[in-house]
Amino acid sequence: MTGADDAAAASVARPDDATTASAVLARCEELATHSSMPDGLIERVYLSKEHAEVNALAEQWMRHAGLATWQDAAGNLCGRLEGAVDGLPALLLGSHLDTVPAAGKYDGILGVLSAIAVVERIRSSGRALPFALEVVAFADEEGTRFGRALLGSRALAGTWDDAWWELEGEDGVSLRDAFTAWGLDPARIGDAARRPEEFVGYLEAHIEQGPYLEDADKALGIVSSIAGARRFMITVLGKAGHSGTPYERRRDALAGAADAIIAIERLARSAQLIATVGHLEVFPDAVNVIPGKVEFSLDLRGEYDSERDRIWTVIQGLLTDICGQRRLSWSSVETHSAPAAVCSARLRGVVAEGIRSTGDARPMSLFSKAGHDAMAIASITEIGMLFVRCEGGVSHHPEEFVTEADVAATIDAFEAAVLALAASVADAAAPGAAPGVSPDAVGGSVAP
Repeated sequence: MTGADDAAAASVARPDDATTASAVLARCEELATHSSMPDGLIERVYLSKEHAEVNALAEQWMRHAGLATWQDAAGNLCGRLEGAVDGLPALLLGSHLDTVPAAGKYDGILGVLSAIAVVERIRSSGRALPFALEVVAFADEEGTRFGRALLGSRALAGTWDDAWWELEGEDGVSLRDAFTAWGLDPARIGDAARRPEEFVGYLEAHIEQGPYLEDADKALGIVSSIAGARRFMITVLGKAGHSGTPYERRRDALAGAADAIIAIERLARSAQLIATVGHLEVFPDAVNVIPGKVEFSLDLRGEYDSERDRIWTVIQGLLTDICGQRRLSWSSVETHSAPAAVCSARLRGVVAEGIRSTGDARPMSLFSKAGHDAMAIASITEIGMLFVRCEGGVSHHPEEFVTEADVAATIDAFEAAVLALAASVADAAAPGAAPGVSPDAVGGSVAP
């Protein structure tokens, strides 16, 4: 019996309903009640009361699934189920529990809870895998509080930058002080770092954050790679003045910034890259005063780092030309940089086998335009991702929605992928045996 057959047989009747789609969705609803925002809106940021609350809940669920749990030095919640013998390298499964402001219920959360359900199924089955299973609930993927994404996964990957300690949130609290107030020791952040030899790979299930699966009438898809992202805070300087100032004498920073934003969008669309301005602040911000200063963010992403970086060079030239024409000046600070991450052929293969076990004979392959914790983990082990259809492609919004049927398919496919990898590892360890999974058996189409 193949790994996929094992998963199909095991999903027929399960005595523990904590592994069903309805149970996973109920847990999503429970986590959604832990929020710093009123009126049913969701926000959970790093090192907050809500962060502690959801870690405590997820720890209960991990222990129920049979995992030994711990919270690492960065506030990530971790759990481990040993393999056939203790101490084997682990297949890491997970995602994140933090959110953006006014978030949906599933971005990150569904990946953590699906991973817990899969481990519980495998533990209940009594199977002895040729690797351990670990689940991680990353503490800070979104970067909402301190403006720096992937803090949790970068700590685990050992790529923490000590310069981040001076980052401050809108409340003026530094990352260092927030660590201390939450009960963590900044001096021990290195204890969160894991070594490459501790893992056989990383798998993450995540809502698609795009419309391509829905347009193709498919529940699940294989992630081929994750966009490399660079983020900047751009400042345009002019001169504030009374609104009665003649146009030819104005040095209007907002008008210059507006020209620049439109030019950036036009350029990015023609280059088939993603450029998003999501924050803009005007100074002095008065109705009868010409703006003398504008700050705006730029989130620039591309499938290939070289093309993304080339477009940033072109954007700098555009900013110089536009500001020169309006007698303005500009400057930028890079606030985030992450290289593009390619999912390994081996893990794309097992994800494909997992999806095929749910009845989709030709799984669809998609490029992820959104960033994920997998990007950070790619520096220490190979990565693979499973995408789940999300209604309308809506994410980072209260209207984020997945169906129970799609969640059921997610858990089944995720479990089958783990078992397919186990079969492949076992086959590779047997002298003269053929590999259990073909890395190239992915099939399907690539989303634009």
